[in-house]
Formats: sequence, C-alpha cells, structure tokens
Amino acid sequence: QVQLAESGGGLVQAGGSLRLSCVASGLSFSTYDIGWFRQAPGKEREFVVAIIRSGGTFSKNSVKGRFTISRDNAKNTVYLQMNSLKPEDTAVYYCAAGRTYVYSDLSSYAYWGQGTQVTVSS
Repeated sequence: QVQLAESGGGLVQAGGSLRLSCVASGLSFSTYDIGWFRQAPGKEREFVVAIIRSGGTFSKNSVKGRFTISRDNAKNTVYLQMNSLKPEDTAVYYCAAGRTYVYSDLSSYAYWGQGTQVTVSS
C-alpha cells in the first residue's frame, strides 16, 4: 500500500521559513516524480513545485527563488524548503507521486498525501 506523509507545516510570520517533508512508502520511490501542490480556502488545488526522476526541478513562477525542492532517494523523502514566505502562500500543502507527462498536472499523479497546513501571518 502506497503512503505519502507530509510534515513540517505550521504558523510563521511573513518573511519566515519552513521546511516541509514528504516521506513515501510502498513504492519504488526513485522511479517516481514528486510534486508539491497547495490549496487555499475557496480555491482550487494548484501546482507549486516538482522534482522528477532525473532530479530536474520545476516551479511555479511565484515561488521561484523562494522555494527549493530536493529529494533523498535513500530515505524515500522529498523536502520543500520555503523561504521569504508571504501571506498568499497560506494553504494546505500536499505532496504527490506519479510518473508524469506533465509535471504540473494534478491528474498525472497517482498517489497523494493528506496534506499539511501552512499559515503565514502578515
């Protein structure tokens, strides 16, 4: 059974940092692309950043230079380092695993975690 578990969310002031983790089990982790998505209240879930099997990374324009994704295949873990956080980054953050054709497309991901809340106060 595939499981993805996010952690590291919390409340932070604007300009602060958080590091999210996503630990996967039940799958051949290194053969999957991993994406982070977020969903703010009343809005659709949106792509944030992804790291593909080859190690390449892709980010939403609004987080470039602030968010960094990395993976440790030995630990089946992906990290999302979020710096210079803004109130508009407030959302539930989800990690997802898939063998994607379009890394930013939610439907490309087969497995999802339960999410972790990130709240950025102004």
